[in-house]
Amino acid sequence: MRDLQIDGENRRWVQSLGATGYDREIACQELYPLLLRVARREVVRRAPGLRMFGPELEDIAHQATGDALMAISVRLDRFRGESRFTTWASKFVIFDVATKMNRHAWRRHDVPYDQEDWSRLVSRFEVLPDDEVQAWDLVEAVATAVRNCLSERQRIVFVATVVHGMPVDVLAEELDSTSNALYKVLFDARKKLRAALVAAGHLPQAGPDGSRAAGRPSTTGTAHVVRGH
Repeated sequence: MRDLQIDGENRRWVQSLGATGYDREIACQELYPLLLRVARREVVRRAPGLRMFGPELEDIAHQATGDALMAISVRLDRFRGESRFTTWASKFVIFDVATKMNRHAWRRHDVPYDQEDWSRLVSRFEVLPDDEVQAWDLVEAVATAVRNCLSERQRIVFVATVVHGMPVDVLAEELDSTSNALYKVLFDARKKLRAALVAAGHLPQAGPDGSRAAGRPSTTGTAHVVRGH
């Protein structure tokens, strides 16, 4: 391991976890409960939003802790000593909890990720109640553009991630792909959709300086959907 400019408690963690045999085992036994506390707090924080309850949450906390401990052990050379080691290590378990909970929530989701439920988009349009009919018109325009302009893979990725809010990493696992590959598919899909909606008059053309002409208030939601904001 290269010489790290760290000392004290941080160096102890790095050296112990990077060792073999008894020293590493003791370090893992010491770090595991610290990470588990972080995992449990993160699980409790995320559970209400995902409508997840019961003993499965404790299982997720333990699984995330175990996986994070393994990830930390093989990435010790990335620790720069710019924070406490335990703070740096906690980021791994927080990421693992988020990933596992999102996957678990979507695996028990009762709506297929590629099923087009366009009513979900209406709530994203910034409209007053009186403008709801116009919002539905815009939803229909988006739906039509999706069916007419996108490839089947682009449609699936757009519907799953934008309409249903499915995490890209979860969809990547479902499609046996990678997150980076799906981000590229989504970027291309949004580019096609924006062009189609501009051509149909639902979104304003960009001005010469890159600014956008003022449009109807209800186009704001459409712009966010096709630009990813």
